[in-house]
Amino acid sequence: MSGPDPGEALSRLAAALREEDTPISPHVVETEEQPTLGLLAAAGPRGATAPAEYALVVEAVREGYLLHYGEPRLLRGHDDDLALLAGDYLYALGLERLAALGDAEAVAELAELIGRSARLHAEGRAAEAPELWRTAALAVGGEGHGDRESAPINRLPDS
Repeated sequence: MSGPDPGEALSRLAAALREEDTPISPHVVETEEQPTLGLLAAAGPRGATAPAEYALVVEAVREGYLLHYGEPRLLRGHDDDLALLAGDYLYALGLERLAALGDAEAVAELAELIGRSARLHAEGRAAEAPELWRTAALAVGGEGHGDRESAPINRLPDS
């Protein structure tokens, strides 16, 4: 495979965030976690067109979600206000990069995921989020995803 490795999505995202001159930059850390959802999207037929980019955008949106509702993987030492702003920024970053690929359908999938995730949390149904994220990652990867039935939720953080 030529180009960046989809398995490096979190490292690439951390590097990009660190290089920007933003209030987020000083708080970026490395993680040992694997980009499970990004790899799931990258493995699908649509994701195969740019696997590293699909992995990165899904993980950027996931990190935004974790900043809002969980424990982020790539930021430490920030306050709650910065977490909300950084979460919104990462949502936008992921959607913007996906839109740049010209994949309006996948953009719609991720936008719907963001809204549905917020609704689950507002309704006290956060336990349903891991399956929602898995399903969305498969949808971003594209119809006919070979891994649709067997793709594990393994190590998706509880929300």
